[in-house]
Amino acid sequence: MKIAVMGAGAVGCYYGGMVARAGHEVVLIGRPAHVEAVRRDGLYLDTQTFQAHVPMQASTDASGVRGAALVLCCVKSTDSESAAADMAPHLAPGAQVLSLQNGVDNAERLQALLGREVAPAVVYVATEMAGPGHVKHHGRGELVIGPSAASANLVKLFADAGVPVQVSDNVMGALWAKLILNCAYNALSAITQLPYGLLVQGQGVEDVMRDAVLECLAVAQAEGVSVPGDTWDAVQRIARTMPTQFSSTAQDLARHKRSEIDHLNGYVLRKGAARGIATPVNRVLHTLVRLLEGRPAPAEQPV
Repeated sequence: MKIAVMGAGAVGCYYGGMVARAGHEVVLIGRPAHVEAVRRDGLYLDTQTFQAHVPMQASTDASGVRGAALVLCCVKSTDSESAAADMAPHLAPGAQVLSLQNGVDNAERLQALLGREVAPAVVYVATEMAGPGHVKHHGRGELVIGPSAASANLVKLFADAGVPVQVSDNVMGALWAKLILNCAYNALSAITQLPYGLLVQGQGVEDVMRDAVLECLAVAQAEGVSVPGDTWDAVQRIARTMPTQFSSTAQDLARHKRSEIDHLNGYVLRKGAARGIATPVNRVLHTLVRLLEGRPAPAEQPV
């Protein structure tokens, strides 16, 4: 099967690399330096259990999705609309699009612009780009998807590639569960530039995280969403299972890139305001990250 990865960052490269290693034809669509490295040497997939150079195609242009039976959309939530516009002219009529993105509304936004079904997937993986053509895997890697005519095939495809997939009848609840984890960790990791394991050891940090989580749960309930499982236990488990991981927001700020904070704590803030629910902790976290995003890069610092 030909599989295209739209947005070949850490998440896209990990899953694209795993399915390519299982024998599928994969094309990564990403930034020039990364594409050049992959074309030259293949993708260096640096996981907890193996290291391998995986040959695959790479392109800087969305036309790379042409002919793909499956497209993994892994762009930042801020880029969903532009990615849809870029992909639309090149998608095969029967191509399936799977959103592997943070936030809860990306599949809906993509679907509206592409005029076709887009399936959401909840992603639990700790990865980072260690350099052009080099993705480093720190832990986990499972996906949660909703039931569909294609879900059985997706489960088999990913399972054959060593990626566990769970099919859930409550995928919106699962998306919110992941959103709440992001709201608890991402901003704090970004502001402090600390990995999760060290972050939670800070005085008062767990109290702040718990308050952010309770606000998220109140908004989810008002939205009619049933969040599965023990949310606070899931939050605590992240620090144990991914102790060395920096949040994607922390990685963005370290590289002076725009983050997805508007689609994480900012999303809860907007939904809470619409429902008349106060979210002061999420407001502060969102505000601080936006302030840090506005800092000039080192080369731009005044002399």
